[in-house]
Amino acid sequence: QVQLVESGGGLVQPGGSLRLSCAAAGNIYSIYAVGWFRQAPGKERTFVMGTMWSGSNVWSDDSVKGRFTLSRDNAKNTVYLQMNSLKPEDTALYYCAAKITKASGWTEWGQGTQVTVSS
Repeated sequence: QVQLVESGGGLVQPGGSLRLSCAAAGNIYSIYAVGWFRQAPGKERTFVMGTMWSGSNVWSDDSVKGRFTLSRDNAKNTVYLQMNSLKPEDTALYYCAAKITKASGWTEWGQGTQVTVSS
């Protein structure tokens, strides 16, 4: 089993930056990919960015291309979501999730961290 813990959310002004962290624990060697999702109030949860646990391949939603990036610290089993040029529409609860195989769904989820972009 895999445990995921997000951190780094907060309140930021439009145009500002935040870095979210997703720390993985447990059977991390079973992880195929890690992804970030977000859910705004009254809306469905949507995909933001993802990467294979090996670090190869990165996928991102068009809405964040050029603004958000992923990075990893292998020693800490942590994936980071660097968010720049934040907009009010980026306000949401951000979740980290993991896939165990290429064909499986996103079955492992963290508890979420709130990001609020407001002046």
